[in-house]
Amino acid sequence: MIYSFNGYIPVVHQSSFVHPLAAVTGNVIIGKNCYIGPGAAIRGDWGQIILEDGVNVQENCTIHMFPGKSITLKESAHVGHGAIIHGANLGKNCLIGMNTVIMDDAEIGDECIVGAMSFVKAETKIPYRSLVVGNPAKIIRGVTDEMIAWKTKGTQLYQQLPADCHETLKEVEPLREVPENMKVQDKVYQTLRETFEK
Repeated sequence: MIYSFNGYIPVVHQSSFVHPLAAVTGNVIIGKNCYIGPGAAIRGDWGQIILEDGVNVQENCTIHMFPGKSITLKESAHVGHGAIIHGANLGKNCLIGMNTVIMDDAEIGDECIVGAMSFVKAETKIPYRSLVVGNPAKIIRGVTDEMIAWKTKGTQLYQQLPADCHETLKEVEPLREVPENMKVQDKVYQTLRETFEK
């Protein structure tokens, strides 16, 4: 659902997809080819939230901030299921792992990878291409070319997903039996382990 707040109406590029079970409120600008999953809440009630082109905010994520702050999720930022971004800025082509919490005035650099369930404290500055894990989150090493290539390919799937949703997603009644000719989805992506075992 898209909600106005205090005179601010969200701006969503037509190529992007906001799931009907997501809530986008107020001063929010969503660029091209962005995906917002069901259960996501992007609350621009107290400040502006900008999602640049190609950003995905997956299921059950929260994007919000303290009053008077504004934040940007830069191009191709990838926010995993259940993550919370509270008043933090995300760099280009970064990956925020599932159930991670990133607190106010933190800055995640371009092409960083933040591991699942990490906690990034307020005002933390993470430099370019850092691999970050833990609670509290710590830099453990740099992000390699292979790691960022894997991340980029995964994000490209999410950048295609809005068009696929516009074309094929529809509310239906469930089937009551599994069809005999039900096909299995094609494998279009390798896990991190598969990528590095090659």
